Amino acid sequence: MVVVGGGLTGLSAAYGLVSRVSTSRRPLEVIVLESREKIGGAVWTDRRDGFTIEGGADSFITNKPWALDLAHQLGLGDQLIGTDDRNRRSFVVRGGRLLPVPDGFVLMAPSRILPLLTSPILSIRGKLRMMMDLILPRKSDDADESLAAFVRRRLGREALDRLVQPLVGGIYTANPAELSLKATLPQFPAMEREHGSLILAALRQSRKSKAIDRDASGARYGLFASFADGMDTLPRALAAALPPRTIRTNTAVRRIIRPDAGKPWRIELLDGPPIEAGGVILTTEAHASARLIDGFDPELALQLRSIPYASSAIVTAAFRRDQIQHPLNGFGAVVPIIEGRSILAMSFLSVKFPRRAPDGSVLMRVFVGGATQPALFDLEDDELRTLVKGELAGLLGVTGEPLFLEIARHSRAMPQYTLGHLERVDSIRQRASKHSRLVLAGNAFGGVGIPDCVRSGLDAAGTLLVALADPAAPAAA
Repeated sequence: MVVVGGGLTGLSAAYGLVSRVSTSRRPLEVIVLESREKIGGAVWTDRRDGFTIEGGADSFITNKPWALDLAHQLGLGDQLIGTDDRNRRSFVVRGGRLLPVPDGFVLMAPSRILPLLTSPILSIRGKLRMMMDLILPRKSDDADESLAAFVRRRLGREALDRLVQPLVGGIYTANPAELSLKATLPQFPAMEREHGSLILAALRQSRKSKAIDRDASGARYGLFASFADGMDTLPRALAAALPPRTIRTNTAVRRIIRPDAGKPWRIELLDGPPIEAGGVILTTEAHASARLIDGFDPELALQLRSIPYASSAIVTAAFRRDQIQHPLNGFGAVVPIIEGRSILAMSFLSVKFPRRAPDGSVLMRVFVGGATQPALFDLEDDELRTLVKGELAGLLGVTGEPLFLEIARHSRAMPQYTLGHLERVDSIRQRASKHSRLVLAGNAFGGVGIPDCVRSGLDAAGTLLVALADPAAPAAA
């Protein structure tokens, strides 16, 4: 069997296939084809001079269990670390100042009223409008709506612009006016349906639970975990768990040719002889998968191309602590679009996790581009460095040159779950099901986070193994 893509989804799919081979009655060989030199996709870690530099995700959430469970299966339990509990808060920029997100405010629902009412982030009028959520009627139908429309309806425009857009939109590097609520945060319309109010729902849920991180703001940071040696610990462990020569890097696929009945799939490479396989799992971006299958199913390729993507850059900068005036008493800051600045967010990585920087130093990450500022992604490296240094000087009081500044670009890597996304995915899955032993996986379909990618890969492995159990299926390569 062939897995196209050596990112986290592809490696999880390969692991799912290999780990279940003992239950199979037929020989099974798995090949992972990765076009780049390194595995891990958007998850990679560099180490230099005592700094741990993350090029993609710096952590994963644990209330979605798939990544955590996989880490334990791979024997990584003793390498898991949580966020530092001393500064579990985040900031929102207003008027060039970093203001703390009100305690208990998570994404778009406050579990505490007083911190919200006393926060300087919202005006008095904005706070009064937000409290109207307690008396507004619930939505009368189940139709999807954009995140922006939902928040304006329940909490008001100011809450959207000043709090929700930067906190939620930043997760998807997306425009909230286009983001599908059902596809991204379905728990919030469910809260409205059940309780009639987001505020009431959050208050009731807080009382019922032990309220992990009840006083934390912005995100439930107690639910986030990473690895002591960096996030690439997970893809490296997955690769080590696979048989030798399973992974082929620097191996780009030109196209995939659909087999005749009872025959194997044919994977043609840009360089090298073709590979025949009993089944194929595609884990590349939807637009990349479309190119590979265009020859035998242009309609499916067209549907895959209908999923839009955004590009973003992560700029990692290191400074001496005495170069920064801000106390850095939080994990980072998000920047509302309404502020008119040139960055989306900042993450203080060495504050968030231990041992990410030497003593007396600070490591931070700055996010640029996304769907709301696409032109900034196309800046030359020197222009991007100048932009980021200027923003850090203005917002954090940073002086002098960084110890180093590195840029990681993620071109067309973040799928945009725009309105109608769930219907698009259903249509894609129905169309793809017509091709026996071809499975689509990845962050375009069921979630963009690390746990979602792990689950997508493992589910794809299970789906393909079920298809291969068909006696008519050809022997798998």
